[in-house]
Amino acid sequence: MSLSQRKQGAGVPFSADARARLAALLVQGSETMGVPLDEATRSHLLDYLALLHRWNSTYNLTAVREPEQMVIRLLLDSLSIVPYIKGPATVLDIGTGAGLPGIPLALARPDLEVTLLDSNRKKTRFLVQAVGALCEAGADISVVTERVEHYRPPRSFDAVVSRAFSSLGELAEVAAPLCRRGGRLMAMKSRSAEAELAALPAGWRLLGMEPLSVPGLDAERCLVILERE
Repeated sequence: MSLSQRKQGAGVPFSADARARLAALLVQGSETMGVPLDEATRSHLLDYLALLHRWNSTYNLTAVREPEQMVIRLLLDSLSIVPYIKGPATVLDIGTGAGLPGIPLALARPDLEVTLLDSNRKKTRFLVQAVGALCEAGADISVVTERVEHYRPPRSFDAVVSRAFSSLGELAEVAAPLCRRGGRLMAMKSRSAEAELAALPAGWRLLGMEPLSVPGLDAERCLVILERE
């Protein structure tokens, strides 16, 4: 019985054969991206995916519902930015939704202290459940239910990440009080964001726009990296 099942007392979301197929897809994809995962980390990632799959039927946490696509479009997509995060570091995931990319980052990089921020209580209820179910993974994850405009933590973060924020300019504006000077804002975009750079508020310097290649994902992805001046 997996960790998520023990914590939830739930039925088996994936059969043994299905879980093996998902594990193989995760291994192949992560190694192709240069993000090797040990067996324990892969197991924890699949436990998280199984829990998300089960809750998704009721709470509609993500539009991605087919398990193989969940591995590609949720897990591998989130893990694609691992090489660009220097650690150890404190990381804030703005508008995390179902915990993406924050939970996969925290599981793959235990040197990160990750805070998941979302204003939707339905989603943060799931996040609290997921973090509790993954407590044995050794990841340092906390959950905050708050609008990003109102969130003022006791200290600023080394890195702020976001996978689903509307525009780069708006993200940079709300992230400014939350990112330490010299820290980084890392925005995952589904296409080239060059046009959005013109709307950046003062106080940010572009460090790079890195193409992201996610195995099995037929979509253009890039990571915009900004430095807080």
